[in-house]
Parts: sequence; C-alpha cells; structure tokens
Amino acid sequence: MGAKLGQTVGGRTRGGGDDLVEAHEINVTPFIDVMLVLLIIFMVAAPLATVDLGVDLPASAVEPSPRPDQPVFVTVKPDLSVAVGEDIIARDALTSTLDSATHGKKDERIFLRADKAVSYGDLMEVMNLLRNAGYLKIALVGLDGRS
Repeated sequence: MGAKLGQTVGGRTRGGGDDLVEAHEINVTPFIDVMLVLLIIFMVAAPLATVDLGVDLPASAVEPSPRPDQPVFVTVKPDLSVAVGEDIIARDALTSTLDSATHGKKDERIFLRADKAVSYGDLMEVMNLLRNAGYLKIALVGLDGRS
C-alpha cells in the first residue's frame, strides 16, 4: 500500500513537500529600535519647546524713594552731550563738576537720566565715567509707569 498525500511515513511527509511550522512569536527588535529613536527625538525636542514662553509680567507699583533736597542730575542728551544739572559740560570736566556739585561727597547719590535716542553703549560710557570718578551710587531716572 502506498502512502497517501500528506501522510507521514518514517518521519517524513510524502508528496506534500516541506511543511513549515508557524512561529507564534513577535520579533521585538525593530519595535525597540523605533522606540529608542522616538525617545531621542523627544529628549532633544523637549528643551527646545520650552525656550520661548510668553509671559505677561505685572507692572511695578513700587513707590519711588524720597527725593533729596538738592539732587544732582547727570543728563545724556540725544546729541550725546553731558549736562550736570542745567549746565552742559565736556566729558573731561565731569569729575571736577560733580565734585563741586556734591561738595566732594563721593557717597552721594547721582541721578542719571538719558534720552530714549541714546544707545545703551553711550549710556554705559557715562556710567563708567561716574564710576571712575568714584561715584558708585548711581540711580537711573525714568518715567512713572504706574498710571
């Protein structure tokens, strides 16, 4: 008697060729690779997403400090000329003019004001002149924005 198609004879299948056994396992290696790539992308992108936060800061409602009887104002005008009080002076004479206005008191507060057109660098030059002259108490003057 001959073996029928699909019957096993001596451990081998006859007539049907090689039957492959189906594997019921999931290959997780590609899944792990994809997850690691996504993790790296999120680790790089998360700090970049928090850099530009739109914050509406509250306005300051601090009362201004009391004004001295005779304050010394140093003013930087739009043409970058410097004035002590109402008198326009040369930058070289700033130290001697301040010494006479403060009666030699280096610890007196100097009120520095500048026009909007004056650049930050030019204002810093005047502040450095004041610091080099020995005046370390410098107050910046601005408009009251509490209204």
